[in-house]
Amino acid sequence: MNKFKKRMLAVGSVVILLALLVIFRSPLKSGFEAFMGNDYPGPGSGEVTILIENGETGETITQSLVDAGVVKDYSFTYKLMISRNDVYVPGTFTLLKQMSSADALDRLIDTKYQLLNRVTIREGLRIGQVFSTLSEATGLDTVDFKAVTLEQLGLPKTLPSLEGYLFPATYGFAKSATAKEILGQMVERMNQELDHYGVPKTDRHKVLTLASIIQKEARKRDDFYKVSRVFTNRIDQGMLLQSDATVSYGSNGTTVTTTDAERADKNGYNTYVHVGLPVGPISAPGSTAIDAALHPAKGQWLYFCAVNLETGETVFSNTMAEHEKAVALWRAWMRENLGWNG
Repeated sequence: MNKFKKRMLAVGSVVILLALLVIFRSPLKSGFEAFMGNDYPGPGSGEVTILIENGETGETITQSLVDAGVVKDYSFTYKLMISRNDVYVPGTFTLLKQMSSADALDRLIDTKYQLLNRVTIREGLRIGQVFSTLSEATGLDTVDFKAVTLEQLGLPKTLPSLEGYLFPATYGFAKSATAKEILGQMVERMNQELDHYGVPKTDRHKVLTLASIIQKEARKRDDFYKVSRVFTNRIDQGMLLQSDATVSYGSNGTTVTTTDAERADKNGYNTYVHVGLPVGPISAPGSTAIDAALHPAKGQWLYFCAVNLETGETVFSNTMAEHEKAVALWRAWMRENLGWNG
């Protein structure tokens, strides 16, 4: 074979080898690293959990993987982590023992493998009920949630409380999450909702306050917008809102009806005493209630009365005479359903 043919054969061999390296680069590399004793071939077996805490560095995470028997070599895994430049979020993740480093790092950035405390916060819950629900789901004490200040959550310290600023939804909280982190996530979710509706920061307290009352008073979705119109009309005309839901909140009551004494109390939530909105929200308003507060239905109604508490049927009236007829229907229903507490 002449020199030219030998040279062309050598060049061709190099080209083929380079092509194979491009096609099989990852398997060859991982196989080579396993052969050299730097990596497990995988896929691994036996489930283990890895906790990534706030502020942990790549070095700490890598050491945790080594200590748990997930990866084989600290130096190789850490160099791979640096080259990937992934972002790791705090939480607890499920991995396997003796995984390849690449597969292990893949799992740490995949929320599918993150263990979460899942909890649903229903619309209309009061702050105490929200804290109790969060405590039950996360194992944190309600005291931990109560200890978080408004300033820590980026809210004005002039607010009467955190009431109304935690968006009701289903959440997945990392098992390592603190009370502050959990509440912060809920406040941020509420901010996202208010941003969605274009509510400026100067109007948010007013909007959430009205929305929270609508949330407690309305029963059917379409009625949310009618209830909003009733309260808006009353505010425009300088009338008392006379919402039993606000009275009950101010007296820490739990029933849909209130007493003469409760309606006479001068606390800042009593809309039988004070004109306009109460000093703050009375529940956790959802998206529909917020939308209704911003977009009330068209109408001249000044009154509404739920005439069937089981079905939620509500009568809206323009005049006191019409309203009194609706109240008579409600009283008749109450007589037929003694002890109703739904």
